[in-house]
Amino acid sequence: MSAPAAQATRNAGEAAAAGEGWWNQVLVELGGVSLTPAGLTGAVSVFVVAWLVSLVFRRGLARLSDRKGTRDRRAAIYTVGRMVHYLLLFIAFLLALELIGLPASRFAVFAGAIGVGLGFGLQAIFNNFISGIILLFDRSLKVGDFVELESGVHGEVSDINIRATRITTNDNIEILVPNSEFVSGRVVNWTHNDVSRRLRIPFGVAYGSDKETVKTAALEAAAAVPFTLAQEGPRRPQVWLTEFGDSSLNFDLVVWLTAEATKRPSAVKAAYNWELETALARHGLEIPFPQRDLHIRSAFGLRDKDAWTALGRPAPEEKQAPPPVRSGDNDATEDVKREIAEAPAKPAPEE
Repeated sequence: MSAPAAQATRNAGEAAAAGEGWWNQVLVELGGVSLTPAGLTGAVSVFVVAWLVSLVFRRGLARLSDRKGTRDRRAAIYTVGRMVHYLLLFIAFLLALELIGLPASRFAVFAGAIGVGLGFGLQAIFNNFISGIILLFDRSLKVGDFVELESGVHGEVSDINIRATRITTNDNIEILVPNSEFVSGRVVNWTHNDVSRRLRIPFGVAYGSDKETVKTAALEAAAAVPFTLAQEGPRRPQVWLTEFGDSSLNFDLVVWLTAEATKRPSAVKAAYNWELETALARHGLEIPFPQRDLHIRSAFGLRDKDAWTALGRPAPEEKQAPPPVRSGDNDATEDVKREIAEAPAKPAPEE
């Protein structure tokens, strides 16, 4: 070998040695653990690979879920995908610890440090993570459910993540709710067991309106709305007279909604109100305004008959006082008296 070739070989070897030394050079040393560029690169690579594998796996499950179609099966497939995702990340975490020089035998020290961190500031994050796991296994809340929060916000569950659950409202507003609120708070799940839901639409008509005509008009309105589940059978529309109001007879149109309409209560209620107004007007039924009787006690400083004379009106005849009501006319009083009379007498206490 000539002298120039030997020199080039020595230079290449020295460069390789220098590169290898930089790759394994200790950057930081904590508690006997040496962090090197090689270890950090390997740890990051493990996390990237685990994330990509999880992403491919979950996309495959999503395609399978779209083909299966049933709501419960989609929720089960989503749960499996989430649990595999968390498992892959946990395995990648353990491998990353090995690559940076922290073996499993020394992981107890690191776990103790994590425990201290949870005690000081990470307990909320840890609580939300555990709550998310509970939601996935408990199946009380699934992707696709329509829920109403204690604050009054309602929407469809779009995703259950590691920290929060994403809810999409009917106005296409996405709300992130911490998972712990679903475990410790009160949540109304409108589609937990049955996707159908009964809706009550209140309305009022003027006193003197025929009840049968009101019922006919309300049923016609229910039939005109395409969200009504059935026209016959146990879930047919019903009309209830619920209250004698101050100015109106108050009714409720009670209807069972289809599965699609259950998740849009505000728009569906507006649709029924629209058809109700149309049907009531078609049958000549009046929706009354609030009514009040005006009593004038004095006019122009005059009272009683003199005030009526000044107004040019005859004074009304004085009404006779109603006869006194006997205590026996009160059914509640009669029931109490009868129960007292029929009750067995208690023995006198011994002296």
